[in-house]
Amino acid sequence: MRLIIVSGLSGSGKSVALNVLEDLGYYCIDNIPVSLVQSFVREILPRKDPVYEYVALGLDARNVPDLAELPPLIRDVRKSGIACELVFLRAEDDVLLSRFSETRRKHPLTGEKLGLVEAIAAERALLSPIIDMADLIIDTSQTTVYDLRDQVRDRVGGRDTDSLSILIESFGYKHGLPAEADFVFDVRCLPNPYWEPTLRHLCGKDQPIKDFFEATPDVEKMIDDITGFLDRWIPYYQNFQRPYLTIAIGCTGGQHRSVYIADRVAEKLNGKHAPIQTRHHELS
Repeated sequence: MRLIIVSGLSGSGKSVALNVLEDLGYYCIDNIPVSLVQSFVREILPRKDPVYEYVALGLDARNVPDLAELPPLIRDVRKSGIACELVFLRAEDDVLLSRFSETRRKHPLTGEKLGLVEAIAAERALLSPIIDMADLIIDTSQTTVYDLRDQVRDRVGGRDTDSLSILIESFGYKHGLPAEADFVFDVRCLPNPYWEPTLRHLCGKDQPIKDFFEATPDVEKMIDDITGFLDRWIPYYQNFQRPYLTIAIGCTGGQHRSVYIADRVAEKLNGKHAPIQTRHHELS
């Protein structure tokens, strides 16, 4: 049995994630009380019913009285031998405010004493113990619904229970650090094609940019150093039975250096540590 608990901030895309998992054949329940999760698992486990081989449960701030029980519950479920993962979705406050304004939906914590801004802050505080133990954090601040569906399908639904899902992503520092990253590598010290007028409009996937970097020995040294570090430490994460590992490589704008190096590092590691996925935050 594989159990995925989907939690996160209201408006961050939890319903989308659950819908994707349901399409992949998961038995999904949204907003189940935490106190009933263990009873549910104990009830279905002895049945050996294929219907419950893959289960996804949605838990969020609507379970306010029971949230404190979730961390020890997950530990108990894992001790029982069930593959249990916690996926947490988040987004920046201004993004959440915009989404609630556009959809005109009510935040579950709003009321006479709490407006929308206060409700979002209160929910973030309530869920902080949960995010601390999440196996995978997905920040949807700059993510479309389609991109989120792809991430959940490929990283969560497509992962074998005994494998480590590795994502190497590029980003631009001027847009902020990816919240979900386990390792962050800064490649801003390398020559920047942005200052070449004929290369500025291109990205790290275009051949002229590749030629530019291949002619610069320091770029290959950086790739070898990053690859060597990851090649040495990835097995430790596998032995620790971590389900997800996210590696972020950043440059100033996230268009040239980080894109090229992320692709090259993934290419070098893929034969030994497959499956490895890549994602480029700043490329449309």
